[in-house]
Amino acid sequence: MVSLPLIPFIVQVPDARLERANQPRGGQMLTKADDFPIHQTPDVIAFSGSDRNFFDRYFFNGYGPDGEDFFALSFGVYPVANVADAHFGVVLGDVEHCLHASRMLDMERLDLVVGPITIEVIEPLKRLRLVIDAPDQGMFADLVFEGRAVPLQVPRFIQRIRPRVMCDYTRMTQNGRWSGWVEVDGDRRVLAPGAVGSRDRSWGVRPIGGVREVPIMPKPVQAAILWRWCPTNFADFSLFFHIQHDLRGGYCTSMAAMISDGGTAESFSHSGEAEITTPLQSGTRFARTATLAVRGLANADMTIVYEPVGHRFFMRGIGYFHPDWPHGLYKGVLVVEREDIVLTQIDPLSPANAHIQAVARATLHSPGQPDRSGIGVIEQIILGPYAPLGFTGIMDPSP
Repeated sequence: MVSLPLIPFIVQVPDARLERANQPRGGQMLTKADDFPIHQTPDVIAFSGSDRNFFDRYFFNGYGPDGEDFFALSFGVYPVANVADAHFGVVLGDVEHCLHASRMLDMERLDLVVGPITIEVIEPLKRLRLVIDAPDQGMFADLVFEGRAVPLQVPRFIQRIRPRVMCDYTRMTQNGRWSGWVEVDGDRRVLAPGAVGSRDRSWGVRPIGGVREVPIMPKPVQAAILWRWCPTNFADFSLFFHIQHDLRGGYCTSMAAMISDGGTAESFSHSGEAEITTPLQSGTRFARTATLAVRGLANADMTIVYEPVGHRFFMRGIGYFHPDWPHGLYKGVLVVEREDIVLTQIDPLSPANAHIQAVARATLHSPGQPDRSGIGVIEQIILGPYAPLGFTGIMDPSP
């Protein structure tokens, strides 16, 4: 006769009681998402594991064919922190006009609205609409993004500090064309024909606003990050590249890919052999230009030279590295605030300004082929000591 193990039954009973005790009155944890066949576990959609840093985020950028009127939006939900926030920024002249909004999530992850900022998924993986309606803040927009091809799924990225998982997320990215308009303080700008840009969706675990309940002990060596991302739009195809280094110059993650307009998932060409060089502007850590060399992409070797145009966009305007409006920080039931960043008065050595995007003209050279012209962005973060470039502090400048 085989005896049954008793320990699992002893453990499960008090766990069940604890879970029932933590549920709202009546045990109701259902949300709108539970009426769609999208469950991945036996849990309700409201449950996203136990890591407070779990996030699910949208990012968009757009710009005219000349690089002017750059705008960007981020929208994130943080189920364990019970927060949703959204940020919109647009560069008009030498000012980056920003709108920040945060609310209590209340578990409803399908409500893609935070105060005056709304995302509408018109056709999944293809068409999305952004609406800004903030009369009290003088900011409005109605913008439609249409993907040029299917999104690119970026390999899952996992990063640990000792045993602690700091990052564990998946991304997809997509280039597209924009239509619509943006208005700030009565100045309405209709997007020029040929306006393009990129969007990004990421979800998983990444540090968000606030302090972790349990700090890492002993305190780790000063962290450093060097990140570059260059989604680029050419006339009939899209090119994607990203790379992240550790403080010694080793690779954390890197990939290059391209796809023709209208392409399917099988249409992507990939290369694991890509290098980017970015001479820096003296006295800053900002890229003056960039040169990307890729081998074996679409059965060819190519070099893409990027020349920035116009003002940089400081990503703090949409919550990244913002000292007061970081992603996922609880601000209240609903809080909305406008911020105007005068770009001619930026401190280039403030850590809050380390994360930027710069619109850049791109010229693609490939042996035996005519040059191709495009436009994209150089996104970069160079923060902390970085041995290959001679940086020893958080934000010491380039010589």
